[in-house]
Amino acid sequence: MAESPTILVIGPRWVGDMVMAQCLFSALKELHPNAAIDVLAPAWAAPLVKRMPEIRQQIDFPLKPGALEFTHRRRFGRLLRGRYDMAYVLPGSWKSALIPFFARIPRRFGHLREMRYGLLTDVVPLPEALKRRTAQAYFSLARGGSFRAPHLTVDAGNQATLLHRFGLTRQGFVALMPGAEFGPAKRWPSESYAGLAREFMGKGLKVALFGSKNDRAVTAEIAALAPGAVDLAGQTRLEDAIDLIAAARLAVSNDSGLMHVAAGVGTPIVAVYGSTSPDNTPPLAERRELVWLHLSCSPCHQKVCPLGHLNCLKTLGVGQVAAAADRLLELPTAA
Repeated sequence: MAESPTILVIGPRWVGDMVMAQCLFSALKELHPNAAIDVLAPAWAAPLVKRMPEIRQQIDFPLKPGALEFTHRRRFGRLLRGRYDMAYVLPGSWKSALIPFFARIPRRFGHLREMRYGLLTDVVPLPEALKRRTAQAYFSLARGGSFRAPHLTVDAGNQATLLHRFGLTRQGFVALMPGAEFGPAKRWPSESYAGLAREFMGKGLKVALFGSKNDRAVTAEIAALAPGAVDLAGQTRLEDAIDLIAAARLAVSNDSGLMHVAAGVGTPIVAVYGSTSPDNTPPLAERRELVWLHLSCSPCHQKVCPLGHLNCLKTLGVGQVAAAADRLLELPTAA
């Protein structure tokens, strides 16, 4: 093995998974301190990858999500020939292993998943207990090193500019992330978030709502029910959200990508779970509260409640989440 290996990582396509992938990146850097690590990922991930000091560069993934595009993958893989000593394939799909195969990268690591014999040279066993524990599953591919929680760097200059622009102060606001790209079975109801926002504002804290343009309808509903909340959904780039969430005193989030971002920048986080389990993908933060009702029907891991009632989230009261927040804020809990 070269003393300074070049490594290509086929990255995941979700924000939270990309944050958790840093558990692998840091382990690889520990095992190979002089390695040059590149990540093949969708273009949206570039601002996130740039906040990971282990990565040399991102290569934009040129394909549509879910598309096989066999010929395109073969052509792209051939363009990478001779550039890498090792490849790590994080997604579990058969097609995700094609580019390293066509690039003729000598060592290609990954979990077996979709019977990828031949495409991978080094099949890493994946115990049943880790199949839904994303961070630990990614880390296992390194086959050594230390497990470290993700740590994203923060641009202090950009942070100061954004705080001034939106009328916020460092440690003077709570970040609420009410969206979830996966589906409605991960989203605590808007009226519940609004009730929580009113509680925070009643304690003298500002509230900022974060999300992508796809979350605007949800955040607008919350802002209407909680006058005074600052609605930033769709107004910030991913790197802006990273810097602003890092300035928050506390974050409250569904099981989402921004939940993992909050953990990665060290912001105390209250994580609300419904159709998924905090046993699998918790925020890897030192200061956290995990709120989950443990109903018999959850976790179901479905995008939409298969029973049609969404009790795992609708019956989760504002008081329970507020009490968890108070423990992190070190404020007295209301009687």
